[in-house]
Amino acid sequence: MKILGISAYYHDSAACLVVDGEVVAAAQEERFTRKKHDQDFPNQAINYCLSEVGCKPEEIDYIVFYDKPFLKFERLLETYLAYAPSGFQSFATALPVWLKDKLFQKSVISDALKSLWGKNTNWTERLLFSEHHLSHAASAFFPSPFEAAAILTMDGVGEWTTTSLAIGKGNSLEVQKEIHFPHSLGLLYSAITYYTGFKVNSGEYKVMGLAPYGEPKFAQLMKDHLIDIKEDGSFALDMSYFNYCTGLTMTNQKFDDLFGGPRRKEEALLTQREMDLAASIQAVTEEVVIKLAKGIQQATGLKNLCLAGGVALNCVANGKLLRENIFENIWIQPAAGDAGGAVGAALGAYYIMLQQPRKLNPALQDGMKGSFLGPQFEQADIEKRLAAAGAIFTNHSDAEVTELTAQALAEGKAIGWHQGRMEFGPRSLGGRSILADARSPSAQKLLNLKVKYRESFRPFAPSVLREDVNEWFDINVDSPYMLLVADVQKSKRLSMSTEEQKLFGIEKLNVPRSEIPAVTHVDYSARVQTIHQETNPKYHALVSRFKALTGCPVVVNTSFNVRGEPIVCTPEDAFRCLMGTEIEFLVVGNSIMRKEDQDPALKLDYKNAYELD
Repeated sequence: MKILGISAYYHDSAACLVVDGEVVAAAQEERFTRKKHDQDFPNQAINYCLSEVGCKPEEIDYIVFYDKPFLKFERLLETYLAYAPSGFQSFATALPVWLKDKLFQKSVISDALKSLWGKNTNWTERLLFSEHHLSHAASAFFPSPFEAAAILTMDGVGEWTTTSLAIGKGNSLEVQKEIHFPHSLGLLYSAITYYTGFKVNSGEYKVMGLAPYGEPKFAQLMKDHLIDIKEDGSFALDMSYFNYCTGLTMTNQKFDDLFGGPRRKEEALLTQREMDLAASIQAVTEEVVIKLAKGIQQATGLKNLCLAGGVALNCVANGKLLRENIFENIWIQPAAGDAGGAVGAALGAYYIMLQQPRKLNPALQDGMKGSFLGPQFEQADIEKRLAAAGAIFTNHSDAEVTELTAQALAEGKAIGWHQGRMEFGPRSLGGRSILADARSPSAQKLLNLKVKYRESFRPFAPSVLREDVNEWFDINVDSPYMLLVADVQKSKRLSMSTEEQKLFGIEKLNVPRSEIPAVTHVDYSARVQTIHQETNPKYHALVSRFKALTGCPVVVNTSFNVRGEPIVCTPEDAFRCLMGTEIEFLVVGNSIMRKEDQDPALKLDYKNAYELD
């Protein structure tokens, strides 16, 4: 049984192929088109998924889209009628797009498949539609290692649902409760993202990273005016402060008046107000998530919790939830956003619709295979591609690659690391990563300003050997997908002087706080990734060798891209990134490139070549 899951037309389009209940391939379209958050039909991602297992289009049993367009149009129409005539401008802007492309999506998708694969087959007969939050819930539960679990999904909005509680048992999944649009924790967070001058649907990470520089001074104001939170975590927003139902912006004048002025302009200097707003919305989000989880546990009595939806990518809230010990076990879908809806759509059809038996494999960490579900390249192909790109490289054995790269890390070099299958989801996990020495006090600023070309305040995540995680971080569970924040152990922290303790805002950035300052945020926290030999043996070997050389089992791991472009996919992408940044050492498969050996004529100006977001 072969089922293709698709998400598209809103943001982060993706495809996933499930064969007999196993996720065998998944990828976002942006990685192939090089268009960040690409929302177009995932032609290349689909072709990749089929090619990964040698599957022909006619062998696909079902194609499942991750949400229901008619229900979304119903929301658009009913929202306009509820707010008429004030919503006419946004309605008039959206309506032509809906009538042309989105409302009749069954025929649009069928036509796209015919264009992709040929016109001789009627794909409409095999095309199914899942509800948006059901896709999220299925993506959270079915790949999890649990026979039974409560499932919490939270995002901006699907068709109508913004938050849902479901129960998964075996091959069944039943939604118990929902919160509906316009009341949305995700949209509230996006409203603050917009107000603090960042882009909605991409800047939320920045708000989360900015929060530790501020104080939650506005949290009570938010709870008094913007959001009413009940003891079970259910909530309602006061829509008089927001503009997303009827206008073309997230907030309105009343919102501006509440917080003492207009929104920060993009790229304008960050002030303490933005830091305090970030800290405040983060605190409110954590309160809602924890109360929701407590309510779910009391209602279900279940010991396991699964999370998905865009809010589940808030790893700070996830870390706080873990430390509350409400559930014995928590599992988070690594592609928790809309891209992961393709996984849930396919798995939901297999288990819920077709009633196929679900068997857990105790030998596997979970059903996502470390999230290494994307393309990989054979060594001969790597060499051919690099030579065609003009790269100067040397080839080495696995052992030599490990030794030379570990030495380069220990020397303080910024490393491009392109190995095995590409990760599915927003995180680089050791397949397409930029690596550095976590002990370096200058690495965080260097990587932000000279490699990533992004804001200097944004923190970097540590990759740590699973067997050593407890020595360095206050966490006692696996965190393979970099979705949990934990504190650096007190034994690894550095004492601060009286003058350093008085610093506030961005001034905190330059104070080393631990033996691994490059990955220690200003509040002593870190977004931890545990490295497992079973899912990524080459990366585990590298960090193990780095530990042997330095005594430290922790390295900086950030996504292999620069600001404004997607994570690299091909060897050529990796080489272009080498030539457009201050990366000094690039490893692709068993080929090594040193910056000083390359042709200077191939240098790229990434600062001007990509739109900054």
